[in-house]
Amino acid sequence: MLAVSELNHYYGGSHTLRDVGFAVPGGSCTALLGRNGVGKSTLLKCIMGVLPVRSGVIRFNGEDITGLPPHARARRGIAYVPQGREIFPRLTVEENLLTGFSASMKRAALIPDEIYGMFPVLKEMRHRRGGDLSGGQQQQLAIARALLTRPKLLILDEPTEGIQPSIIKDIERVIRSLAQDGDMAILLVEQYYDFARSLADHYVVMTRGAVVQSGAGRDMEANRVRNLLAV
Repeated sequence: MLAVSELNHYYGGSHTLRDVGFAVPGGSCTALLGRNGVGKSTLLKCIMGVLPVRSGVIRFNGEDITGLPPHARARRGIAYVPQGREIFPRLTVEENLLTGFSASMKRAALIPDEIYGMFPVLKEMRHRRGGDLSGGQQQQLAIARALLTRPKLLILDEPTEGIQPSIIKDIERVIRSLAQDGDMAILLVEQYYDFARSLADHYVVMTRGAVVQSGAGRDMEANRVRNLLAV
């Protein structure tokens, strides 16, 4: 589905991504882990085309997308939920959701029932402004908006950050359901080890801009992945 090879990125003279390489298979959840500042969010922005790469290749479904702009990547089926959610605070929940159709250039007036089925609270609050929602509800809104494009690859950057435990459980349930359906690849960037381990079919660990370990999710405990994340 997604294959990244020998990716390098610089901020000025700082070498932020160093020959990064990994794959995200279809129909599974791949957890990308690492401490703060190791380059995880930078990597996601490179995958989405928000940041340029110095060298390396990004392939999606066999196509080299390294030089494509963000909107072209989105139209090929990549959806991105950034850290901080970036919803529109003055738009209603429903209006926020409808903006999700812009990535696929579809004109639509109705939100599919399956979206509200995943996040029932959004249906209850569909006429409220996004800025009036709690942080956890805004995160649900951001994920739901991304899912409206029916992506082939869903990228989530720290979806549990600052979220209350009850909503973390709801988000975990949705991610697990999407992965089990087998129609979508999920790339989950996460610092919360237990959350990542519960969902990961595969894992990748980054340190100082480089991949230092990867493997099957079921082997995370045996491979002492938790120790690589300790401060």
